[in-house]
Amino acid sequence: MNIGSGNGYPSASLSNFSPHPFIFDGVKCNSVEGVLQSLKFESIDMQKYICTLVGIGAKRAGGKKKWWRKQELYWNGNIYKRDSIEYQNLLNRVYNEVFKQNEGFKNALLASKNSVLQHTIGKSDMSKTVLTIREFCSRLTYLRDNGLLPIDKNLK
Repeated sequence: MNIGSGNGYPSASLSNFSPHPFIFDGVKCNSVEGVLQSLKFESIDMQKYICTLVGIGAKRAGGKKKWWRKQELYWNGNIYKRDSIEYQNLLNRVYNEVFKQNEGFKNALLASKNSVLQHTIGKSDMSKTVLTIREFCSRLTYLRDNGLLPIDKNLK
């Protein structure tokens, strides 16, 4: 199943562009894309604003940020190296929260049944994207098949 906002159900509902409201670390988020794009901004106020965005509006908000120069992303006053375990833990926490809090997202994920999840428009090089195809599809598959992603409480 190729995940994409322009595809049918449940594929479109699994897209990060889909409006799936949830709370993450006390911040109101309207889509996973909003959270992902907010990570490119050091300002906590800007992060909170971008978390309210959905779809292409969220993507465009972070589209011109050159985060990749330093390979650093930000959340709630913390700096995350893109290739760090701490950053992977942060991504796990985001996906766990949308899975726990948003029935539409959870139901779409369960409706994908045993499908192999793909995302043909994504990127594979982690130095060029905040979420690679593998990071995205493996998280969704794990959530669907096993429940919540593992979180290391000793990491930020």
